[in-house]
Amino acid sequence: MTNTMKLPMKPKLLTLLFLLLPGLLAADARQIDDYRWEGVERVVAVGDIHGDFANYMATLRAAGLVDDKGKWAGGKTHLVQVGDLPDRGPDTREIIEHIRKLTKQAGRKGGRVHSLIGNHEVMNVTGDLRYVHPGEYQAFVDRRSDWLRDRYFEAYMERLRQQDPESYAALPGDFRDNWEKEHPLGWLEHRQAWDPRWHEDPELAEWVMTLRVAIRINDTLFVHGGISAEYCANTLESLTEAAVEKLADYDPNDAGILEDPKGPFWYRGLSGGKPRALPETVAAILEQQEISRIVVGHTPTPGVVWPEFDGRVVVIDTGIAGYYGGYPAYLEITPSSVLAGYPEGELPLPANDADRVAYLEELIRMQPDNEKLKQRLERLQQAPEPAGEAAGAEEPPEPALICGSS
Repeated sequence: MTNTMKLPMKPKLLTLLFLLLPGLLAADARQIDDYRWEGVERVVAVGDIHGDFANYMATLRAAGLVDDKGKWAGGKTHLVQVGDLPDRGPDTREIIEHIRKLTKQAGRKGGRVHSLIGNHEVMNVTGDLRYVHPGEYQAFVDRRSDWLRDRYFEAYMERLRQQDPESYAALPGDFRDNWEKEHPLGWLEHRQAWDPRWHEDPELAEWVMTLRVAIRINDTLFVHGGISAEYCANTLESLTEAAVEKLADYDPNDAGILEDPKGPFWYRGLSGGKPRALPETVAAILEQQEISRIVVGHTPTPGVVWPEFDGRVVVIDTGIAGYYGGYPAYLEITPSSVLAGYPEGELPLPANDADRVAYLEELIRMQPDNEKLKQRLERLQQAPEPAGEAAGAEEPPEPALICGSS
């Protein structure tokens, strides 16, 4: 048997090993479960997109997440989009197709794309089409659209004739023209894609129901509208489970979490809406979820990534879509910094409310043409914002609810 002699390490090699050891031993990002991740080195969060593909891409490029061809360039970054991809603009289908491709591309590079459910995803699934842009229907039009609409109209008329012959007989001569205005080409295909009640294979509805209502990455929770005192004690799992159950079998008379103004899709109490959340509620949410901050969209700022409650809440619906002014921006969180990113550059996000004036002044120097920022600065300098939920409420709740049944 031949003995193998172990040679001592050379001093330079040993020194190099010790220099590299911290990096070699550092843990990679780790998924705890379907709702929680730890050890993520860079998180980028973007707000409501509302059907504007150009500004959606401008935001991703500003954050260094896509290349010139729109492909993932963010490495191991986790991108969080907090919901409201649809409505207001014409490009919803294109945006969803891109973000689904981006999700796969990011996964191959060690990154992650997290799409959350917003109130406008809910509205499209449940058939509330008040804010659907005509271009969203047009995106579904193909060579069969005329034929499909004709068949649908014939079936509609036959059903009306059988169920309500008097109304059928009294229809005005221009009924078909008016009906087609309410059901443009592509409308039927749009409903088939979004509404589980319309079609056995509702592609977009099924995609929405794979998403989460809220997630936690490192010490930050992300949700579309916010967490109110009434939902403070809920787990992340229970929020999504309740929403998906209602989406899968929607009942307008029992919509529950989907349409609750204090639910996670509609609540604005964390983002400057009235009644404003109690600071004690914010503290209870942070403790319940073991986090340092909550990031929300839903309430346009517009034009500024905006901290509330001394940085414990960050509002990122900057009005990216042209409908709201077209203000691409993002939030970047790393172990060493929390930054607001704009096409002109990045700014440290204020960690307390007292520093927001200086932050706004610096952003105005970067974006001198944004009158909305100047108006916000004037309001901020004139009077302090209300400190509690009772401020702005006609009758403060008695007793004030802090968290769940407390």
